[in-house]
Amino acid sequence: MTVTQLDRFFHITERGSTFRREIVAGLVTFVSIVYIIIVNPGILKAAGIPYEACMAATIVTAAIGCIIMGGYANRPFAVATYMGENAFVAYTVVGVLHYPWQAALGAVFVSGILLVVLTLTGWRSVMSEAVPASLKLSFSVGIGLFLAFVGLIDAGIVVVGSGSVPVEIGNLHTPAVLLAIMGFVLTGILIVKKVPAAILVGILATAGLAFAFGAAPLPTGVVSLPPDISPTFLQLDLSGVFTLGMFPVVLTLFTMMFLDTMGTLIGLGARAGFLDRDGNIPDVQKPFLADALATTAGGLLGTTTNGVFVESAAGIEQGGRTGLVAIVVGGLLLLALFFAPLFSAIPALATGPVLILVGLMMLQPVTRIDFSDYAEVIPAFTVIVMMSFTYNIGVGMCAGFVLWPVFAAVKGKFREIPPACWALCVLCLLFFVFYPY
Repeated sequence: MTVTQLDRFFHITERGSTFRREIVAGLVTFVSIVYIIIVNPGILKAAGIPYEACMAATIVTAAIGCIIMGGYANRPFAVATYMGENAFVAYTVVGVLHYPWQAALGAVFVSGILLVVLTLTGWRSVMSEAVPASLKLSFSVGIGLFLAFVGLIDAGIVVVGSGSVPVEIGNLHTPAVLLAIMGFVLTGILIVKKVPAAILVGILATAGLAFAFGAAPLPTGVVSLPPDISPTFLQLDLSGVFTLGMFPVVLTLFTMMFLDTMGTLIGLGARAGFLDRDGNIPDVQKPFLADALATTAGGLLGTTTNGVFVESAAGIEQGGRTGLVAIVVGGLLLLALFFAPLFSAIPALATGPVLILVGLMMLQPVTRIDFSDYAEVIPAFTVIVMMSFTYNIGVGMCAGFVLWPVFAAVKGKFREIPPACWALCVLCLLFFVFYPY
């Protein structure tokens, strides 16, 4: 396709972007999420899932989700394996409950099918549109703080506490942390000066300094053969999924997936300017279907729940506004099958500072929350702090959906509460009750 044809297909000019800007935004998003191809199989290895096969499954599943998101939904959102859900499978479903990883993949597949059905029947869109405005605003703010916290951890500026405090400042004497701080300042300066591709330049410059000063290991190679996916391909076990014992597992995976994607889409959509006057994303069933199909594919290929990645905010801040961004990410992910040593060498200290700054940019909607109305602000505040302090977007959203109808009813707005809000409230209550802590 020519540039003109791409422009017409993705409506690039119509959305106020350019071909070059979309490509750069895709590169930025890819660099921000590429860690998942190493981290996800590393986590799921604890469940017994073969590392190399899981890496291939992670890459291929994410590429499928990104291509559907870009080509069908025309949204600049990357899709990849969710952090949190993978740890839940590895350390709780397999580690604590002692289910085999094949059964866990079966639960992932079933949750994906349920999401596909809800999407195609329109119920997922109905529930998304019923979310109160104050909660929609809180999603963006909560995700912003969540991203900033992730970035601080990745950069080593904040570390797990060694004493009675849960977290504390990192060792600022270490080269890696100093370089991360330099990367934060440098990227901030580039953004202030409105340098084109400021975020991408900041990541690459920080990574280059890390390699030069020995704060991060150089790539072990450039080209490699794609990992063998056969040890996990179609190895899911459905026979044990439809049992009473597996109900909490399926419910937890389904609820976290359902709410994570809803909140992330609304939060990113708000930042990208996609929301309509009612705070909804037009044609939201399309991006919903992309992540549901990716999760279903993940269960078949050998990885856990997939969905819209919050790090897509990095590409949005770079100016990405169309599905071409997601297509670029999907294409680079497929290339990563052959260049895994090169792509996986990008250190967290280079992407962490960018996530902090992107988190800052997503805080703007907090000014639109009515802090004089405590019936609105208490649920919204709960969403924001629970997302950050539990390190789980889904948990924060669940808390908000439980509290909002309660406070609305107390304020005398019982008749104004949409039935879909009560449905979300019940779903989230079930999540908290049956979650296998």
